[in-house]
Amino acid sequence: MAAALAHIHACCFDKPWSAVEFQTLLKLPTSVVVAETKGFLLASHVLDELEILTFCVLPEARRQGIGRRLLDNMLHEAAGQDVKTVFLEVRADNIPAITLYRGMGFYDNGRRPGYYTTPQGRVDAVCLRYDF
Repeated sequence: MAAALAHIHACCFDKPWSAVEFQTLLKLPTSVVVAETKGFLLASHVLDELEILTFCVLPEARRQGIGRRLLDNMLHEAAGQDVKTVFLEVRADNIPAITLYRGMGFYDNGRRPGYYTTPQGRVDAVCLRYDF
């Protein structure tokens, strides 16, 4: 599974995680993954909080409802595990992702200036939160 996640991640991000990094994360008892062939969501569940670590859908498969379905499945699973709050960070220039998150009930919970390094320069991270 780690190799498949690394492949999808490499198609979606400038600085992708390796299969070894995914393998390490997947071995952790706190890791939760929801995956389909064209996308996945990886999170860490500790006590009553869930942090979405990475979330991606292959570029050619976007705007087909895959991301919404993955996020909905993760939220449903989290609710069944007594999670109270979900956190995530997203690049401030990733408007489609921010729109998806806000449309599903996430709200702004802060900002990290210059958090992401891109080929074009530094980009802020928008911190979002979802409460059950």
